[in-house]
Amino acid sequence: MKKLFYFFWAVAFVFPVSLLAQKIDRVKFFEEESTIDATLEIDMKDLLGKKQKERFLPATFTMNMPDGSSITDKIEASVRGNFRRENCFMPGLKLKLNVDSNSRFSKLKELKLTNGCNTNEESGQLVIKEFLVYKIYNLLTDKSLRVRLLKLNFKDAAGKRKPYTQMAFFTEDIDEMAKRNKMIEIEGTSFGTEVTNREHMTLVTMFQYLIGNTDWSVPAYHNIKLIGLKDDNTARPYAVAYDFDICGLVDPPYATVSELLQNQITSVRERLNRGFPRTMEELKETIKSFNDKKTQILDLVNKNEYLSAKSKAATISYINDFYKIINDDREVKRVFIDGARGM
Repeated sequence: MKKLFYFFWAVAFVFPVSLLAQKIDRVKFFEEESTIDATLEIDMKDLLGKKQKERFLPATFTMNMPDGSSITDKIEASVRGNFRRENCFMPGLKLKLNVDSNSRFSKLKELKLTNGCNTNEESGQLVIKEFLVYKIYNLLTDKSLRVRLLKLNFKDAAGKRKPYTQMAFFTEDIDEMAKRNKMIEIEGTSFGTEVTNREHMTLVTMFQYLIGNTDWSVPAYHNIKLIGLKDDNTARPYAVAYDFDICGLVDPPYATVSELLQNQITSVRERLNRGFPRTMEELKETIKSFNDKKTQILDLVNKNEYLSAKSKAATISYINDFYKIINDDREVKRVFIDGARGM
């Protein structure tokens, strides 16, 4: 009897510690490559009926982890993104995963979820393509946001709507990205594009050209975050791009060109350099970075198991067109020197 008492006492003592040890590590979570099967259960009528309002609603979230374990806990979810709330059946979401400090999700805190605009297969393909844009960016620089792919089941808590499954992904928090680069996020101070770190800005600009993205601005903090050294406010900040859903590589049906650029391009598939002039020597250094990663970039697309053959072919073709341009000196001069923005 005494042995049995000690056994239960030991279990009661160790159990909370083991739970704590099993909490998801927010750094390792984004380092791992496997796809997670997940379920978000929420009152869909409440979520979609009032999607113009950003408000957190109670939800249940389940993740089936690669090690075979399954985690289910109470969370909160809110809609996000002005355009998606106006134009999509399902807006982008933000999940508050630390509602309960004892939850195994709690270290993940609050994460943005990118999911399909609608429930059809095409919307799922667009999600995969945007996910791959982030992964390409990660290959080029550590000063980029990491992502984690989910096969996500949307389930109505009231049981009145048919569940559906679609690909989605979480995006790393900007503070976590800055921290692993030994930096902090910079907010509230307006910086001109050319006041940022010049070499890194050249890479970011060329990356935006690769993916056909013109929907960004450093001074306006539009789809750009800034990070910098914590103890040196004289050092130039680094620009970090994000939110690539309407770039040419993704090419969603709802994407439109800004009115300010319609005299230069008529489709998001058309590339336009939005960077400022660089010397040929500077450009050659950056081009080398892209050439060094070309095989890995193409492998990301070719080896993705969720991208359809049609989407793969279109994406590979779009990337190869970029490489033809950057490996032709006349085209480099035309695009990145003569075609650069005026100071």
